[in-house]
Amino acid sequence: MRASLIQIAVDEDESVESRRSRMAALVREQAGAADLVVLPELWTTGAFAYEKFADEAESLDGPTAEAMAKAASDAGVWLHAGSIPERVPSDDARAEGGSAEGGSALYNTSLVFSPSGELVASYRKIHRFGFDKGEAVLMAAGEDLVTVRLPETTVGVATCYDLRFPELFRGLVDAGAETLVVSAGWPERRRAHWTLLAQARAVENQAFVLACGTAGTHAGVPQAGHSIVVDPWGEVLAEAGAGEEILTVDLDPAKASETREQFPALKDRVLGLRPPRR
Repeated sequence: MRASLIQIAVDEDESVESRRSRMAALVREQAGAADLVVLPELWTTGAFAYEKFADEAESLDGPTAEAMAKAASDAGVWLHAGSIPERVPSDDARAEGGSAEGGSALYNTSLVFSPSGELVASYRKIHRFGFDKGEAVLMAAGEDLVTVRLPETTVGVATCYDLRFPELFRGLVDAGAETLVVSAGWPERRRAHWTLLAQARAVENQAFVLACGTAGTHAGVPQAGHSIVVDPWGEVLAEAGAGEEILTVDLDPAKASETREQFPALKDRVLGLRPPRR
């Protein structure tokens, strides 16, 4: 299986429409070159451009989803299209257990398309960054773990700040994930954490980690870039630089199950398998 991670810059001088068209073209260029294509988090707006979230929010059948569905179909690839600021009508948000103000709720939502262009999964980011500001107060929290079965591997979906919470990835592994895909807009000042955590999630879960970030600067926050692919033993198979880049790597999906058989550490799990004593 061959995967391509498209590390695009989010330039504030480029319109969303222009960047959407440019990204669609980059996805189409992967026709015949990749089976799975992964895009970064909130590449339409920029992960730190908080003031744009509400204005640029769209539905799961909005312009970004439409463009990415067409690009996936044209290229014949599985496409993790990164995430968008998703707007959900207030009644729907409340019915799903979310909060809503001003007539709607916002989520940081990742989209996954099949090679036919069908939206096969969406993941609402569970861990929102910002503590008491930014995404943490502007976006509602997702609740559900999401996996997608590809012909050669089961993919677990996570987004940026999720990378700091190992229990989420344990849940994805319990749901059958052998490949963990992380879409991100990670800041340059914490790049060392990005690399370390990507390798840690791979080693502890004996899974591939495909972590795709952005280049450029979002609302004055320099981005880390350095998208990375890590194998189930923690070996870095490929790593991008700081600028725009397409990182393409060949993966042997069987390596996850082989690693788990050769070094069956996951079978020795104890904590987390039963509720704590009170």
